[in-house]
Amino acid sequence: MLMEGIEDAAERLRGHAVRTPLLESPALNDILGGRVLIKPECLQRIGAFKFRGAFNRLSRLEGAERRQGVVAYSSGNHAQGVALAARILGAPAVIVMPADAPAVKIEGTRRLGAELVFYDRARESREEIAAEVAGRRRAVVVPAFDDLDVIAGQGTVGLEIVEQAGALGVDIDQAIGPVGGGGLMAGVATAIGARSPATRLWGVEPAGFDDTRLSLACGERRVAPPHARSLCDALEAPMPGELTFPILKRMLAGIAVVTDVQVAEAMRIAFETLKLVVEPGGAVALAALLAGGISPNGGVTVVILSGGNVDPELFARVIRREI
Repeated sequence: MLMEGIEDAAERLRGHAVRTPLLESPALNDILGGRVLIKPECLQRIGAFKFRGAFNRLSRLEGAERRQGVVAYSSGNHAQGVALAARILGAPAVIVMPADAPAVKIEGTRRLGAELVFYDRARESREEIAAEVAGRRRAVVVPAFDDLDVIAGQGTVGLEIVEQAGALGVDIDQAIGPVGGGGLMAGVATAIGARSPATRLWGVEPAGFDDTRLSLACGERRVAPPHARSLCDALEAPMPGELTFPILKRMLAGIAVVTDVQVAEAMRIAFETLKLVVEPGGAVALAALLAGGISPNGGVTVVILSGGNVDPELFARVIRREI
């Protein structure tokens, strides 16, 4: 059922989403001691894979639903994805964002025409605020990950990976991507599992926000213990989704955990070898390979760089090795 949704999403996204390439760098292969193919979703519209799921979900709104608009809550990439999809489809959008979200993501969302509502992530509930706004406006709430149409849209990343690897005559040994709420890897795992069942699938989380790793270990959804902020603002979901977790539990070989220091090193390597700007949350899969949390295993590894929306000041600090 979900695989059919992914295939349908691919058709809906045709002409709207970028079919990001599958890149290879001999320099990166040398560093890692194996063959690595990069799926750079940092080159996607709005600079992250989130546009895929947002557009797929919003494209299904009709009539009054579309006119009354949508509400989403996000620290940035889902916000921008919903804002752009709403602009393309002619729907009003309200985005509930933490006041301390990265400035580049706030400004990007505002430029796309969405109305912003800020909240204090330490004292207020974004879900409650979004529900209140949606009720008042009779708008549709668009979840960041726990929605089948959103998951299907993200799954088109996996569909493209298999098709592009096939065009290169390559069998994929393993594929690695970030896990926040789990929407991306739930969709990617479904698509790759259907088209390339021998491929092992791995997720990566930032240290202190490894709720999916903890959940997989005990077999049910768990919240990670309270923790200070992570460099990976895009991956700070407190718990895997109700819809995404069963898929991850069934499909993933495991979860690796990376530190902020390891993530910063991956961002530098991506910049130096691939000439790509990658945000912290977008670099965790590469960080796991570089740090040895996941081994290249002598086969072909696909790494998803999920986003590139990083504040210039933070990126400069990373490049100067201040982190």
